[in-house]
Amino acid sequence: MKFITVAVTLTSLLLAAPVQAGYPVNADSLNCRKSPSTTAAIVKTYKRGANINIQCQTTGPKVETTNIWDKTQDGCYVSDYYVKTGFSGYIPGVPKCSGTPPSGSACTDVNDKTIALIKEFEGFVPRPANDPIGLPTVGYGHLCQTKSCSEAGPFPLTKATATALLKKDIRKFTKCIANMINDDVKLNDNQFGALVSWAFNVGCGNAQSSQLVKRLNRGESPNVVAAQELPKWNKAGNPLKVLPGLTRRRAAEVALFKTASSKQAHPKCT
Repeated sequence: MKFITVAVTLTSLLLAAPVQAGYPVNADSLNCRKSPSTTAAIVKTYKRGANINIQCQTTGPKVETTNIWDKTQDGCYVSDYYVKTGFSGYIPGVPKCSGTPPSGSACTDVNDKTIALIKEFEGFVPRPANDPIGLPTVGYGHLCQTKSCSEAGPFPLTKATATALLKKDIRKFTKCIANMINDDVKLNDNQFGALVSWAFNVGCGNAQSSQLVKRLNRGESPNVVAAQELPKWNKAGNPLKVLPGLTRRRAAEVALFKTASSKQAHPKCT
């Protein structure tokens, strides 16, 4: 009985031990991001061999072989793949971060006005077909991931199935917009939804590098920024040319952005 008691005590001490300091960075340059996402804003960068303390661990987009992310002593997140912790999974004794929304939570929702706007301009396509610039799409703007677009089938899609697919696709863009815009930028659900519709159309990469996002993060008036920057995104194709459908869509997004609402959508989840 004495041996068992000692063993239990040692195990308890191990699990309750403080987080080890100085886990080394195993990459030439490691970006520490605002949230556990590869599209989140970069807060700081660590060099190879730098030692970091890990406050807690959570999950996020998979990087190489793991979807675990570490929150560092600086309050930002790095992929655990690039940190030499000695563990391939969660570190024993390190807490899991609280407040990180699971996939598909209310943190990734947009309002009905946003869904309606996207539907209007994407149009309903029951079977895979090329969009105006030649990309294979189906439903309400779902970009096919395979040649047969089998991930979205069977075909023809019903409008109900296409709506469910759209809501699933939108999560990527709500997350990237939330991550790339600073938390001190307050946006209501119409403003946030207009930006999600825009990102859904132009892509998260283009949105993140845009003057629109840079100006919002500098603290400029959101309504002024949206009215001036969104209309510029009315060109597509190679070579680029103005598309009337994009001009109308940007105008609708500006109108939605300027529609007053008391419901805050950003920041909402971290």
